[in-house]
Amino acid sequence: MRQTGLPARRTAHYLLMQITGEGRLVSELIADGALSDLSAEDRARAQRLATEALRGLDRADRMLKPYLKKTPPDHVVNALRLGVIELCGGEAAHGVVNAYVEIVGRNKRTQSMKGLTNAVLRKIAAEGPEGWAKRPVPLTPGWLRQPLVAAWGRDAVVGMEAAHFAGASLDLTVKGDPKTVAKAVGGNVLPTGSVRVTDAGQVSALPGYEAGDWWVQDAAAVIPVKALGDVKGLKVVDLCAAPGGKAMQLAAGGADVTAVDMSERRMARVTQNLSRVGLKARTVVSDAFAFTEKGFDAVLLDAPCSATGTIRRHPDLPYAKDGSEFGMLIDQQARMIDHAVTLLKPGGRLMFCTCSLLPDEGEVQVEEALERHQELEILPIDIPGIDQSWHSDEGGLRLRPDYWPDRGGMDGFYLALLRKPA
Repeated sequence: MRQTGLPARRTAHYLLMQITGEGRLVSELIADGALSDLSAEDRARAQRLATEALRGLDRADRMLKPYLKKTPPDHVVNALRLGVIELCGGEAAHGVVNAYVEIVGRNKRTQSMKGLTNAVLRKIAAEGPEGWAKRPVPLTPGWLRQPLVAAWGRDAVVGMEAAHFAGASLDLTVKGDPKTVAKAVGGNVLPTGSVRVTDAGQVSALPGYEAGDWWVQDAAAVIPVKALGDVKGLKVVDLCAAPGGKAMQLAAGGADVTAVDMSERRMARVTQNLSRVGLKARTVVSDAFAFTEKGFDAVLLDAPCSATGTIRRHPDLPYAKDGSEFGMLIDQQARMIDHAVTLLKPGGRLMFCTCSLLPDEGEVQVEEALERHQELEILPIDIPGIDQSWHSDEGGLRLRPDYWPDRGGMDGFYLALLRKPA
């Protein structure tokens, strides 16, 4: 007899093994078909289980530690972690324990640990949600936590970790009146104009999706285009444009938009998104450095980065990465800034931004860019809904997950607006 829920649980276990053991991201695994053999219901369940386990991994490990004399193989550890998440989420112990005992037993190398798995999960079941609630907010893995504490201080990082653990609500960028859309979808209008929806369910089923009234975009990611002000009639290039949220903002504001991205697959998604919301932009599949068209009023450079600001939505990142590639990204960002400046007409503006929490990918990049290009001027950013404390010393804007704690936080982001002399 086939056990209910086993396919989803086995897939969630596979995802955890690949992320924590092989350094792969959920997006990569899904693109490679990790969920393709599952029903729609099981796909959603597998992804939800893996996501919840990643958000609570440190807390799950703290719960398991008293019951393990030594750390078992990763195959068993990840089964136990998933078991903790389900049991502490209120799932019935019988089905959960049997499922993960079977997953452990199917691996020849861990068959002998079925008894251990059963015993440990039974003890966890006895603690249940009450035991889970007693544990502290999960800590960020040390390789990332240490530089964050050095940059922002321990209290700020504790606030970020609380935001990461809570996860992200759904934020919508609206073409028309935010209040009208907020009422239709059961959301709230944020100070910067985004509409935030909690417990949104299926995105495509929300009112206004088919009509193209809005698109999904974190509230922090909206701010770079807002900081450009009135873009109507301006010739603007959006480098590294996928998935297209900022290009859609620019187009909705009346700009003549060129969206550039090196990935044909990602650019197809940009085209689809533009079509759904009824907006137009020229799309170019090209490496940013190979795009040499000049004379733009503005360049929007959302540069490839560590993406450490997106952990609220992508809790796999600190477990799939170890920071070893960040030096290469930082060098690339500097070269991209230099290239972007050449695309501007005299008096044109460069909006540089990254979804990173690391100053080396934000504040430091801009400080060094201003040293390399002493003709550039950094412009003040002042838009509705922005707290004055978010401004950074060099003139940029620093956004963090611990901001707006009573509203559900935001992604970590850095942005700065630079102007080329006329």
